[in-house]
Amino acid sequence: MNGHFTLMEPKSWVVENQLGNPQKPAPCGGEEGPGVVATNAVTPVTGGQKLHIKLQETVYHPGHYRIALAVNSRAELPADPEVLTRDTDKGPRSISAVIDPDPKPPILADGLWQHAAKVTGPFETDIEIPNINCPKCTLQILEFMAEHGYNKEGGYSYHHCAVLQVTADPKKPIDRRWPVAR
Repeated sequence: MNGHFTLMEPKSWVVENQLGNPQKPAPCGGEEGPGVVATNAVTPVTGGQKLHIKLQETVYHPGHYRIALAVNSRAELPADPEVLTRDTDKGPRSISAVIDPDPKPPILADGLWQHAAKVTGPFETDIEIPNINCPKCTLQILEFMAEHGYNKEGGYSYHHCAVLQVTADPKKPIDRRWPVAR
């Protein structure tokens, strides 16, 4: 099984091998159990501030990335993006996926690091975390892969997650677009 990216920052919720596995099943690459070991890592973040995201593509595929945030449950994470495919003698292959040019909660950023050639260095960006209180938010990084066959575990996307403990900045208003943590 080949991996496609490793989550370097923030720390992944699960122990990843050098290729980034486990990462196929939505929403976070797998469920804790045989072969999937939780790191128990929780990254503290101040709401309304930037969070550094860093990942390394380990197996090249053209495509792009999306970042989303769930406050109360991973069930709040959006479905994988809608994909345009073409039929081949080996089954459907992905061509492109919908990118939201104006993402709204729970999506923080979409269409990141669009690329059609191999990139050797890591992908990095800073994203603004909403000014909320959330003791155990799930940050999801999704990789859409173009020119890829359908895989039964993850469709045309691979997934990694991190657990964030978000504490609102008292000097800023609470972002009411997001649910209140239960």
